[in-house]
Amino acid sequence: MPWQRLDPRTYVVTAVVLVGVVVSAGVPTALGVMDSAGVSRAMAWTVAGAVVVTALGTGIDYVRWRRTGYRIGPERAELRQGLLLVKRRSLPLDRIRTVDLTANPLLRVFGLVTVRIGAGEHAREGALELESVARAEGERLRRELLARTPRAAGERPDEGLLASIRPGWVLYAPLSFLSPLLAGASVGGLLQISDWFGAQGDVIRFVARCLRHAPLGWAVTASVLAALLAGAVGALGVWTEMWWHYRLEREPGGTLRVRRGLLTSRSVSVEERRLRGVEIVEPLGVRLLGAARVDAIATGLVHKETREKHVDHRNLLPAAPRALADEVAARVLREASAPTARSLSAHPAAARARRLRRAVAGALAPAALFAALGLWWVALCVAVLALPAALCLAVTAYRSLGHGLSGAYLVARSGAVRRSTVALQRSGVIGWTVRQSYFQRRAGLVTLTATTAAGRGRYHVRDAAEAEALAFAEEAAPGLLAPFLTTEDT
Repeated sequence: MPWQRLDPRTYVVTAVVLVGVVVSAGVPTALGVMDSAGVSRAMAWTVAGAVVVTALGTGIDYVRWRRTGYRIGPERAELRQGLLLVKRRSLPLDRIRTVDLTANPLLRVFGLVTVRIGAGEHAREGALELESVARAEGERLRRELLARTPRAAGERPDEGLLASIRPGWVLYAPLSFLSPLLAGASVGGLLQISDWFGAQGDVIRFVARCLRHAPLGWAVTASVLAALLAGAVGALGVWTEMWWHYRLEREPGGTLRVRRGLLTSRSVSVEERRLRGVEIVEPLGVRLLGAARVDAIATGLVHKETREKHVDHRNLLPAAPRALADEVAARVLREASAPTARSLSAHPAAARARRLRRAVAGALAPAALFAALGLWWVALCVAVLALPAALCLAVTAYRSLGHGLSGAYLVARSGAVRRSTVALQRSGVIGWTVRQSYFQRRAGLVTLTATTAAGRGRYHVRDAAEAEALAFAEEAAPGLLAPFLTTEDT
């Protein structure tokens, strides 16, 4: 197969970027030297420097474009690049797991996309990135590389749109864990920017003047609420940028495709033949409004510790009403009803007692520390505030526990702050781990872990009754645990 080059507009994009960089850096520089060198001389030096930097950077990128080539052969996808040190990398076609298309606003203006061909968990070492190609070429590469497996016999079509954006979902964004993080970042950013202009002290004094007549409690509350409001606005912006124009589709050949993004468009594809289940995730904030998101459990996807450029290949559906999340899960799995929606077996009361004991210990430990330091009022306040919250989370964690079987899937649920309901194909379980601590052994409980090659690799059934958990493991994946089980004659 002949080698193909990237789109020639790529070095035009580089030139535009460099012009923006040199202008943003050159204008402050010109203003700084204007008094000593004069207006005309300062502008001349600034323009000359901008031209040199832009020409040099564009020339280097032009050479890179000339020395970069790719081709898709019958067995391998190859990328060749480099001038003095030529690198040639390739991926076997049967190892390709993902083909993602990304286009920032500038690339979208020129009709270009960045194509990232990944090989799963080791994508950082083995991924091929084509930056940049025409959008039509990117779509062609994605279809060609992901359409290698013929449709299975008897497979239902079920192709087309599975879910699309609904504007009301944006209301869940301020309730995510991102809001408090952005709240802290907004305060730190304000102080940092004011420090650049030498006005940090003025900002602090202005806030102090606004709150000097308010009681301490009201002042602290107002400050926290203002920061949270800024974080909520930031979370709305981040969600809109990430999820606007969202569409989940099933394409011919058995590929799930997620397209999303307002300014930067993203396209993530997951092959159904690598799908082993789904996970319904309910963070505490959105769970209060009855919402959840859907993640894919599939082999070969990029894990959190190795993913790049903040592209999470697991997300199939953003936070949406829980009933819709179960409906989308059923469509993705080609099931009449979602396994994640079925009722699960409750865990014994001993599991609740364990959580209550840990909650009391976790809440009273800081109070005991303050008491040991002689801060009795602080210790009392910490105990009064922390103990009810900890007990409430402990009860919620117990009520979240559950496990069961639903056709070809085993289902497990756990978590208080982040409740997760996993529906995993029973045929995808390759091993079991049975863990029992000293305290679990006294309470007759075990933690059962299903090992699989997909998703996170391990999914837990926490604090289940010992006999029930072992029977569940044997029923879910017959034969795996049987050699390690013994029976007692009575």
